Amino acid sequence: MHNSLIFDIKRYAINDGPGIRVVIFFKGCNLHCAWCHNPESISSKVEKMYAPSKCIKCGTCIAACPEKAITMGSDGVVTNPDLCKVCGKCADVCPTKAIEMSGKVMTIPEIMDIIEKERIFFDQSGGGVTFSGGEPLIHSKMLIELLDECKRRKIHTAVDTAGNVSTETILEVAKRTDLFLYDLKMIDSDLHKKWVNTSNEKILQNLKAISEIGTQIIIRIPLIGGINDSIKNIEQTAKFISELAGEKKEVNLLPYHNIAQNKYMKLGKSEDFSNLREPDKSILPILILKFNEYGIKATVGG
Repeated sequence: MHNSLIFDIKRYAINDGPGIRVVIFFKGCNLHCAWCHNPESISSKVEKMYAPSKCIKCGTCIAACPEKAITMGSDGVVTNPDLCKVCGKCADVCPTKAIEMSGKVMTIPEIMDIIEKERIFFDQSGGGVTFSGGEPLIHSKMLIELLDECKRRKIHTAVDTAGNVSTETILEVAKRTDLFLYDLKMIDSDLHKKWVNTSNEKILQNLKAISEIGTQIIIRIPLIGGINDSIKNIEQTAKFISELAGEKKEVNLLPYHNIAQNKYMKLGKSEDFSNLREPDKSILPILILKFNEYGIKATVGG
């Protein structure tokens, strides 16, 4: 039986598959999208997050730190990364939750217990559980065990993935999940490499592979102004999707919002957001029509 780091669990979710769902977020990702709205999901290690605006400078965390890694500065607490063991004792005692730990080791029974508690909502709404991240497929051994257990209990499953894994891995998961929410950033491989830090050949190959075996797939496209919202990219994307095997795929367009900047600050990371912007609202109907021309139903959100 396998364990993995989970960084969040979202109950009563309505935008991550059909019905009311519980979403399990695995920690760790093998992509680095410039617009990532969950930067705490990228590292596969436990991380400490600190919000100075919540800090009351009480010094409780300083007293609790066994490594003496925390001091008080003019703007709040300061952690020495060379001394910090990321044990989480400072977060345990912080009265305002200014310090929080991202990432908790969880077992399959622990996760299934949480899922079972939400079953009443699944039964009433046609919902289920969605495994997300990060990238859940890099935790494939645990993910497969969870999917098998959900199948035994007749719980609907969805896997939210960018598909950047071996074809063998994604096909094994495809045998077990009811639905893929498949993230497709852009068609041009060079642009993909620039903005996502890797080429997209494997991602496109795997989307073709799971389409050929009849897997149910909803394609989700994060839409970033000036980066992948051009008519050219959308037409190339629509053409590619229209040629996939099986029934026509549904497409969800997810407009970019700069909601992650505060998270980067909590992690002590500085990121350049100057090249990222929301897509112009006036272009969204045009992009939807472009998908429609290829026989594809596209909606904003989902």
